[in-house]
Amino acid sequence: MELTHGKIKKGDTVYVISGKENGKTGKVIRILTDDKKAIVEKLNIVKRHAHPSQKNPGGGIFEKETGIHLSKLMIYCAKCDRPVRIGRKRLPSGEKTRYCRRCGEEIKS
Repeated sequence: MELTHGKIKKGDTVYVISGKENGKTGKVIRILTDDKKAIVEKLNIVKRHAHPSQKNPGGGIFEKETGIHLSKLMIYCAKCDRPVRIGRKRLPSGEKTRYCRRCGEEIKS
């Protein structure tokens, strides 16, 4: 089962509308449904310090992505080249699909 929350799914390209990463786009790596956050590739980077361990004998400082709240993200439409609202419609085959409310283009994950 693919984890989703509302309109944003894993694999979507999203645009950050507020916060320190405002104006940047990236691909959703993971959705944290309990926290209502998404981890976006190469955005919201933090540094973590690690003690030496068997897995990592040298220890050190590592950078990793942390979650961005879903209310700060919008789906990014490649055809419109801007963040957009999305709608949902049912195709004649019975399958549900998401589409850009601005240009009508189907949103693919």
